[in-house]
Amino acid sequence: MRRAIWVLMAIGAFAATDAAPAVAGGMPFCIKGCDFGGGAGDCSFSSYQQCLATASGRDATCAANPAFNANAEMPGRSRMSKRKY
Repeated sequence: MRRAIWVLMAIGAFAATDAAPAVAGGMPFCIKGCDFGGGAGDCSFSSYQQCLATASGRDATCAANPAFNANAEMPGRSRMSKRKY
């Protein structure tokens, strides 16, 4: 019984240290509110409308991600090279 408790505590400690912060999502919009852990919230939205749709009917708000780098390339989008004439 004691061993099982120690194993569960070790798994919990590992899971807590392995969790990435929400701001590190790299997307431009975050949802904040009671359902989303407060603080930085869930920053996994590529558009403001997508964030608002998720927040609809909940005690939540949408805001710009303060850690988002607009100069960085968005996932799933490729850079198009400029044509030289």
